[in-house]
Amino acid sequence: MDIDELIENFELLEDWEDKYRYLIDLGSGLPPLDNKFKTEEFKVKGCQSQVWLVPELKDGILSFRGDSDAIIVRGLIAVVLTIFKGKTPAEIAALNLDDIFARLGLEEHLSPSRRNGLLSMIEKIRFYASHLQE
Repeated sequence: MDIDELIENFELLEDWEDKYRYLIDLGSGLPPLDNKFKTEEFKVKGCQSQVWLVPELKDGILSFRGDSDAIIVRGLIAVVLTIFKGKTPAEIAALNLDDIFARLGLEEHLSPSRRNGLLSMIEKIRFYASHLQE
């Protein structure tokens, strides 16, 4: 799935409860993260839940694996990973997320702590992008 398909799927869902269920479905589709990666090194600070993001730079493309102990947050991880999928570190650094999140309509329905956690995930991904450029 790419960003456009993700946005289209969210736009098709009319009420927030359906979007919430879709978010949970997205999270359940994440492959499990090996416990060896559930360390402080990969932990995202600023999230109320436990969140881990593991970067991998291959052929100039930065990809991530992620996990959380909370089902909604796993869905948010899936959204974030979809947004940044297939991008170089420079593309990640330059990506304007305001339009994407506005079209997804997530932010106005997230609690302040989940919104902060989402921003912390994005900050961690951008940190990796700035430090892993080839």
